[in-house]
Amino acid sequence: MSSQTEPVNGPGSPEPAPQGGRPAEPVTAVPVRYPERWVAAGFVLVLAAMFVHMLFTNTAFNWPFMFDHMFSEPVVRGVWITLSATVLSMIIGVILGIVLAVMRLSGNPVLVTVSWLYTWFFRGVPRLVLAVLFGNLAILYTTIEIGLPFDNYWMPWLGLDGDARFFEIDARTMLSGYTAGLLALSLSEGAYMAEIIRAGLQSVNKGQTEAAQALGMSRGRTLRRITLPQAMRVVIPPTGNETIAMLKDTALLAYVPVTIELFYQLQAIGARTYQIFPMLVAACLWYLAITSVLMVGQYFIERRFNPGQYGSIRDRIVGGAHR
Repeated sequence: MSSQTEPVNGPGSPEPAPQGGRPAEPVTAVPVRYPERWVAAGFVLVLAAMFVHMLFTNTAFNWPFMFDHMFSEPVVRGVWITLSATVLSMIIGVILGIVLAVMRLSGNPVLVTVSWLYTWFFRGVPRLVLAVLFGNLAILYTTIEIGLPFDNYWMPWLGLDGDARFFEIDARTMLSGYTAGLLALSLSEGAYMAEIIRAGLQSVNKGQTEAAQALGMSRGRTLRRITLPQAMRVVIPPTGNETIAMLKDTALLAYVPVTIELFYQLQAIGARTYQIFPMLVAACLWYLAITSVLMVGQYFIERRFNPGQYGSIRDRIVGGAHR
């Protein structure tokens, strides 16, 4: 009696024939086609070609005149004034922001109220209005004096003659156009930085502050050594954006007016030569170039304070293995 052994399907055995005796055919995957994407891409390319053609053929740009004047000595000096105003405004604004944020989180009702009122005012008033206002601040005070307050009331009451003022200066001398504009930008930036730093401080777990205080660390040392370093990861990205925005807002100094500022110098050249549009394009190119450099710097600073987000996958794996 003969027995038949059924074939066992292994890795090298042929595929079983489907019912009906016809062999199985391989399935060919056909990618889904999106013709509308190619139509949209072609439309965008046509628009880009038209824009480039306009740049090179429209005589209103006057490229030779633009490049001859956008690197002149007054313009280059205006670039340095713009950069200095940006750096100083951000330094003062960050310091003010730290102070205001700590006041807001202190729990003292007086400090909280003052911080809130400051933030409310300087976030609510446009920077252009502030710049013009501070440019005319000499109308309010012709002389700036430093001394004991309310001396004109309590000194006669005590039977004393004279005043208790130690130093005075002409307001028009002290509040030059550059100083007034810098003051307006700095005070405005302080309000925005206060909110950014407050959000960063609140992002740190309160348990770490409590642990530091349990170890005997003072409140100020806890802020410097524990809270602020960890809050930097949250604070740095919006601070970089504020720096770029501040660079662009320095153009408002032209309305104070600050005659040595970049935008004012370019406008003056355009008005003097009746080539206004080329000088406006030159202003765009200058601000684009500087902001591009700041964006690169912002990337590396963010990478320094948050390496896990910007590092490669291999760096993360190796770092995790070492930990």
